[in-house]
Parts: sequence; C-alpha cells; structure tokens
Amino acid sequence: MLAEAATLLRADDLVAFPTETFYGLGAAALAPAAVRRLVEVKGRPEHKPLLVLIDSIAMAERVVADLPPRARELMARLGVRLSAHPLARALVSALGEPITAPSANPSGLAPPTTAAEVAAYFGDRVALVLDGGATPGGEPSTVVDVTRDPPRVVRAGAVRI
Repeated sequence: MLAEAATLLRADDLVAFPTETFYGLGAAALAPAAVRRLVEVKGRPEHKPLLVLIDSIAMAERVVADLPPRARELMARLGVRLSAHPLARALVSALGEPITAPSANPSGLAPPTTAAEVAAYFGDRVALVLDGGATPGGEPSTVVDVTRDPPRVVRAGAVRI
C-alpha cells in the first residue's frame, strides 16, 4: 500500500493518511501542481502556510537552504513535523521527500480521526486513503518560525514554548 501511495504522490495525486493526531491530506511538498491541487480540494486560503512532514532531520537538511542553529536545537528537542505515527513516517520515507500534511478536511470543518470521515469529506477527489485506524485527535502541532530572532510561535499547539 505504501508503494502505491508513493507512486500516486509522485503523479501529483493526493493521499490521505493518519498522523499522531488527525488524518492528514498529503501531496508531494516539492511539486507545485500537487500543492495547488491540495489547496483547491481543501478550499484552503492560498496565503495560509502549509506544514511539511519529513521522516528525519537528514531530510530537513537536504531540503532547507539555510538551517539556522536555533532550528537545529528545536529539531533535536521537538521535531520538524516529524510525525510520531509510523504510517505517516513510512509514507514520507517511501516517497523519499517531504509531504504536505494539513488535516484532511475541507477548511472550516472538523479534522477527521478516521479514514471513513476522510472519504466522506472528499470522495474520489483523493486518490487513496491509507486506513491506519482511528487517531486520537487532540491539539495541532506547534509551529515556530526560527528564521527570525527571537523565534516566533506561528501556531500554538501541543508543545508549549
């Protein structure tokens, strides 16, 4: 299933999958057409930044032009949307590059905790939904902008800084 999902992502299709909180809607993060499609399908405002899910700090180092020391410190402690869910991490590893992973819901609706909820939201507009069982829900990820000094919390979440 992971190989099929990675193939679909390489073809700019969308794949939904479980993360440590909710189901995420995935697109290959480095593929502009795929990201545009994700924004369109989700109904997400274009100005709103998308998180990028990686499988390791080494992957972050490959895709970030300038990784500030403060970012390295936070990654060592907190991760860079380094999902604790084994299926999410395995999917990123199978693709071999970052995946966007906003919650798999139309903007303004509740984020889904099951594959069935994702399917009800999007139907055939998502090429594949990887069913990893129910997720626990909870608070979203904390997002910190470390390109400034001092760093700025962009979105407060489960980790308090």
